[in-house]
Amino acid sequence: MLHSRRRGVKFGHIYSSAMEVLQMKSLMAVITLAFSFALMQDPAFGDMPEPKARAEHPDVAAGRKAIDAKDYKTAMARLTKAVQEDPNDADAHNMLGYSYRKLGTFDKSMEHYQKALKLDPNHRSAHEYLGELYLDMNQLADAEKQLQALKKACPFFGRCGEYEDLKEAIEKHKAKK
Repeated sequence: MLHSRRRGVKFGHIYSSAMEVLQMKSLMAVITLAFSFALMQDPAFGDMPEPKARAEHPDVAAGRKAIDAKDYKTAMARLTKAVQEDPNDADAHNMLGYSYRKLGTFDKSMEHYQKALKLDPNHRSAHEYLGELYLDMNQLADAEKQLQALKKACPFFGRCGEYEDLKEAIEKHKAKK
């Protein structure tokens, strides 16, 4: 009888060890999956959002190209035509707002960022750039509101390239004061 108890205890120990190994493997699988999602997330290192899967309007494509070349006047002209033809294109409004901001026309910039956000309340680039506009206008509290909006709009635990970029811009703005 004593011998069989020992076997039972030994079997229980083996069962317990096997469960620990299984739990560890499951934990590693979850961690690996989480890191995979983090790596698959597209960081926002470029200034403009990537084009959607649908065919991009030629004026939007030309505006994007002009922005990449830092030719904001050309971008403004092409993107103005694009939003006149398709007033519901949030990306075009966002890029037009960006162009106006880079040219120092803050009121028009604000108008187009707000239009982009009205069309798509979770438009991450529009939140980021509107926050940067607020910083340009020395409205830190409003910039921080955009950072909070980004925290909600970002898909991976409130973190995304747009959030990190605006957070860094806010920190630099605070350091200048």
